[in-house]
Amino acid sequence: MIKIYKYGEVSDEEVFSRVVPEVDVASVVSEIIAEVRKRGDSALFDYCKKFDKAELSSLEVSEKEISEAYDSVEPEFIEIMKKAAENIYAFHSKQVRNSFVINREDGVVMGQKVMPIEKVGLYVPGGTAAYPSSVLMNCIPAKIAGCDEIVMVTPPSADGRVNPVILAAAKIAGVDRVFKVGGAQAVAALAYGTETLPKVDKIVGPGNAFVAEAKKQVFGVVAIDMIAGPSEIMVVADRSCDPDVVATDLLSQAEHDRLASAVLVTDSEELAAKVSDSLERIIPTLLRSEIARASIDNNGKIIIAEDLELAIEVANRIAPEHLEICVDNPFDYLAKIKNAGSIFMGKNCPEALGDYFAGPNHTLPTSGTARFSSPLSVDDFVKKSQFTYYTADALEAVCRDVEYFAKKEGLTAHAASAVVRSEKKK
Repeated sequence: MIKIYKYGEVSDEEVFSRVVPEVDVASVVSEIIAEVRKRGDSALFDYCKKFDKAELSSLEVSEKEISEAYDSVEPEFIEIMKKAAENIYAFHSKQVRNSFVINREDGVVMGQKVMPIEKVGLYVPGGTAAYPSSVLMNCIPAKIAGCDEIVMVTPPSADGRVNPVILAAAKIAGVDRVFKVGGAQAVAALAYGTETLPKVDKIVGPGNAFVAEAKKQVFGVVAIDMIAGPSEIMVVADRSCDPDVVATDLLSQAEHDRLASAVLVTDSEELAAKVSDSLERIIPTLLRSEIARASIDNNGKIIIAEDLELAIEVANRIAPEHLEICVDNPFDYLAKIKNAGSIFMGKNCPEALGDYFAGPNHTLPTSGTARFSSPLSVDDFVKKSQFTYYTADALEAVCRDVEYFAKKEGLTAHAASAVVRSEKKK
């Protein structure tokens, strides 16, 4: 059963704590990465047989397989994915940054070039559920950014096939190549390259603890988007909310993962009690009831705050991945929210809208990292270079200032490089 607290009557540690089992995956992941670097494709085939129970003849998904998978998916779902893709494209198109040039009258030209990252790797989870939404959310911003090659990795099932809806989503989103590789070994292959898988410049996409640890260990060799933890939702709800609606929204994340976190903050003890009752009634009806049960029991919380102002303060301290503001006047509170991955405004905006369809990205900072991190965006798929040009007269005007600055730092070659051109002219 979900725990209920009154804010201020228990310690912060008890309110903000989260049950996360201590599992040492670092050494296992380190060994997998070393094997992939050493043996390349051979290691990938072996790990696929060991972890996925699949004996593959080829790692890459063929165009024929992708077309057959696309044709096998019900047309209604294809159309829904296309609508979602259009919404995602429309939202992320607004994020595009432009290069700029500053031309000064004194002969100085400065600017910034915005360029796409050339090769990007997308990790798409398999396992307990297939997430075609993750394909759309990770690929479309990269396409908008103009990346030359987008490579997707995803674990196969025991029969050696990739879930058809995953491949259909890849076709809709515009993924260039797809490989039947999952886990830490897929991350290693993208980071270092093998005989078949290309080495990429950045790896994005969510995964389990082994995937997250692998991304952490290869960071620096390649860029990564973030280290994503288990899913989170916080609902801020006032006394007028329907308890069944609030409970269902909490469960929309609880069913993701046994370690997922679902938190309600409310100014109503009555709503808190009713939501608790609703959870107990709804959980047994869910397809993933065991997962939701574990999540609610381990990391589910209801926090009763004195008022909604304090509820927002609690939200800012937790910095949730998903934050629902379930009140009639949500825009009154938007400016006060400082830390959240994605904010869902009002009583008609369930978090599931963001997971699948609305357009904003669903790859979000977790575990409190919304304090300093942002949702996946077009910015994640570009890099920037800056450039500077000075005429001889422009350099002459400032070279003594640069020389002085360099000598203050004890760097005499720096200082000399600022004045040598001027002295050579004399």
